[in-house]
Amino acid sequence: MTTDASVTAARRPGEQALTALGLGAPALDPADASAHTFPGGGRWRTEIPSCEGPEALAVVLKESSRLDVPIHRISQGSGVWMLTDAEITEMVDATNERDIELCLFTGPRGTWDIGGSVRSDSRGAGLRARGHDAVAGCVEDAVRATELGVTCLLVADEGVLWTLHRARQAGIIPAGTTLKVSALVGPVNPASYAVFEHLGADSVNVPSDLTLDHLTEIRRVSGAPMDMYIEAPDDLGGYIRMYEVAELIRRGAPIYLKFGLSKAPGIYPWGTHLRDVTLDTARERVRRGRLALDLLARHGADGDMAPLGSRLPGALHRFPTEGSA
Repeated sequence: MTTDASVTAARRPGEQALTALGLGAPALDPADASAHTFPGGGRWRTEIPSCEGPEALAVVLKESSRLDVPIHRISQGSGVWMLTDAEITEMVDATNERDIELCLFTGPRGTWDIGGSVRSDSRGAGLRARGHDAVAGCVEDAVRATELGVTCLLVADEGVLWTLHRARQAGIIPAGTTLKVSALVGPVNPASYAVFEHLGADSVNVPSDLTLDHLTEIRRVSGAPMDMYIEAPDDLGGYIRMYEVAELIRRGAPIYLKFGLSKAPGIYPWGTHLRDVTLDTARERVRRGRLALDLLARHGADGDMAPLGSRLPGALHRFPTEGSA
């Protein structure tokens, strides 16, 4: 929990100048602030997304050291199946050395399937896993990745999420595995956010076009960690919310600040034919993180970062699984 004073003390952008000109904004409402924190303290963590292999990871780690950008989580979007065992092991070892959580995407998804509806104007079922075999592929990826030491799995289907939650309850994958919901299926209201939490989500990526009021509404029903692109890729809208970052933390905590990149080519599924753009965009995502952190510092809102190395979500609400009390 946090106090009202700690979430209203930050300076708002342009506040002094606008007040002097008679254009000051109304005072912030303390009731809008999230009452939740990460376990062990802190209201925000950082994430560098779209880190597609060991070479991109090395670029991210080098650049984060050069620019002094703290990283809690690094995620990948092409999928476990796009990496060899040796590549996964190299990524696990490199992130373990820095005490950073590594999150890999699971299995087949509708956008890469033969189904035609996803290419229609309605987009059909989107990324969801079509049929038993697609779910099986996601589970296969989850088992393989966790056996190689991966501790976080990214999912884009409610059924896959529930299945993997049951799998960790049954000991099929490690109990400490965290499950992260993709931005491409993220909830847009408090009721659906709570459902994802109950299905086993340990962090939930919400679309970056949600309003500040939407975040407050979600936080009134759920304390599950939230992920949000501070700058979203073009296929997710290309939204840039840099100047809102302090208020996103105040409203959405506990929150992962994801440093994405607009105006950049898509790189999923990744391969060496996309090497140069993958490395260039990986480097720039870290720089975008530095810009956001500098902005927070200028506004006096850079406190309350969760300790580096922290990754667990805390106590969350779940639907009962078979055989549970």
